[in-house]
Amino acid sequence: MALEFHNVEFLLSVHNRQQLPEPLLPEVAFAGRSNVGKSSLINTLISRKSLVKVSARPGKTQGLNFFNVDGQFYLVDLPGYGYAKVPRAMQDAWQGLISSYVETRKSLKGVVVILDIRHEAKTQDGQILTWLREHNIPRLPVYTKIDKLSGSLREQHARALDAGHGIRPEERVLFSAKSGQGRERLLTMLERLLFATPIPPL
Repeated sequence: MALEFHNVEFLLSVHNRQQLPEPLLPEVAFAGRSNVGKSSLINTLISRKSLVKVSARPGKTQGLNFFNVDGQFYLVDLPGYGYAKVPRAMQDAWQGLISSYVETRKSLKGVVVILDIRHEAKTQDGQILTWLREHNIPRLPVYTKIDKLSGSLREQHARALDAGHGIRPEERVLFSAKSGQGRERLLTMLERLLFATPIPPL
C-alpha cells in the first residue's frame, strides 16, 4: 500500500543536536541546493499548498525542520546548500549539524537528494551523493522541475545527470511540483526507504 498523508504537522526546527526528538519513528530527510524546489516538492508530495514555506530567498531554511506524518514517521527538511550569500559561519554550523545528524541518526532511513533537471551535474550535488554512499546511507535522487523541459530534452538532461553522478535510471525519480508528475513513484520509493518494501520496477 502506497504512503498516504492524512495528518501532517510541523513538530520543531532543530538547530543543535540536543534539540533532536527521540528517535522513535523512522525518518526520511530531504536535501538539495538552495532554491532547487525542495519546499515545493514536499508540499506537492503531502498534497498541501503551504505547510512547508516556499521562499524566493535562498537560504531561508535555517534548521532541520521535522514534520510528523500520522504519528508513523518524520519528514525532515534540511537546510539548502550552496548559497554563497549565507554567512560562512552559518554555512559551517549547518554543515556540522547536518553531517552529525545524517551520519549518526539511527532512525534515519534515507535521504532524498533533489536536483534541478535543467542544470548539468553540479560538484556539490556529487559530493552529497558520494558522501551518502560512502557512509552507507540510502539515497533517493529526484530530478525536479521536469515540466520546464520538453520530453526529448528532459530525457537528454536526465541521462546527463545519471552519467555525471553515477545514478541508474531505476534509482531516481523524475518529478514536477507543478503538475504532480512523478508523485506516485516518489511515494512508492519513499515507502521502500521507510519500511523496507520491495524496490518497484520502472
